Amino acid sequence: MGSKFFIDPDITKAETMPASFYRDQEVFEKLKEKVFLKSWQWIGSDELVPLPNHVHPFVLLDHFLTEPMLLIRNASDQLSCLTNVCTHRGNIIANQPGKVTKLLCAYHGRRFSQNGTFEFMPEFQQAQDFPRACDDLHKFELKSLGPHLFVGMRPKFDFDSVLKVMESRIGFLPLDQFKFESVLSKDYLINAHWALYCDNYLEGFHIPFVHQDLNNTLDYGSYTTEIYDYCNLQIGYAQDGVEVFDLPVGHPDYGKKVAAYFYWIFPNMMFNFYPWGLSINIVKPISINKTKVSFLTYVWDESKLDKGAGALLDKVEREDEFVVEGVQNGIRSSFYQAGRFSPTREKGVHHFQSLLATFLNDLN
Repeated sequence: MGSKFFIDPDITKAETMPASFYRDQEVFEKLKEKVFLKSWQWIGSDELVPLPNHVHPFVLLDHFLTEPMLLIRNASDQLSCLTNVCTHRGNIIANQPGKVTKLLCAYHGRRFSQNGTFEFMPEFQQAQDFPRACDDLHKFELKSLGPHLFVGMRPKFDFDSVLKVMESRIGFLPLDQFKFESVLSKDYLINAHWALYCDNYLEGFHIPFVHQDLNNTLDYGSYTTEIYDYCNLQIGYAQDGVEVFDLPVGHPDYGKKVAAYFYWIFPNMMFNFYPWGLSINIVKPISINKTKVSFLTYVWDESKLDKGAGALLDKVEREDEFVVEGVQNGIRSSFYQAGRFSPTREKGVHHFQSLLATFLNDLN
């Protein structure tokens, strides 16, 4: 990748990412190594391994990173995340969730402890300098927000800083009481580059033009964006009569009519908190012009489910899908190079694209 990307830190002067960023297959491939492997990903809730001695195999960002991983709750009730690839010949170790006392590769019998330490391998008595540290299973960093788990592969930043930002606003919510609703959860296929979907999410600028129902719910004039190092927060304040959070005394927004907290975490995660619960959106790259967006719904107060800013999520998503695919078609033009940022309404987009440029340009 020969080109360098630059986003001026002064939003009043900055230009957006060039159209070539979204069209270049080499750049798309570089994003795996430079961005996704150096950040964090949501992998689900701790309910995936409900009891000690249980494992849950999964593939992280299938069709993009396609990284086999294994979530395990050991006999001491401690959680960890390991590579699910045997260090002998690369076989997948666990294929089904369930109960285990040891991790055993079914190909040649290599055995590991529950923490991934190599224990035994038949027919290796004559192997010299064996075992080595690389014969243990790689252990990934694991962080949590309530029951929600995040894994870091080669993370470039400390996820605790992100958790601190989120907990300052939503720490009063009993996340362990939020119930996952599979019927209300859904995957969407978008014919567009994954970063275009994030660009769209990160600004409320388009709400009056694209989301009429949502615009009738939120006070557009009060809509705010707060920028942090590796995440940002959009706060949607309610019109009169719209469902709002019952914020406790001492909360940073106590006395304000907050209809929604929209958290974005670099590079591809959205955590949308509403008075009824939480909608997690994970943006999953598939190809340079195709993206899967998973909507995961966790309900806390079912009586508020169809009210306020968190109602009609499917309709809002379809409206977003339409405009994002329109941009995907537009950036193919030979006559579009780059745009400018609205200093008042596109701070989140500027922040996201600045991080992308920084990560892509990093020589490490």
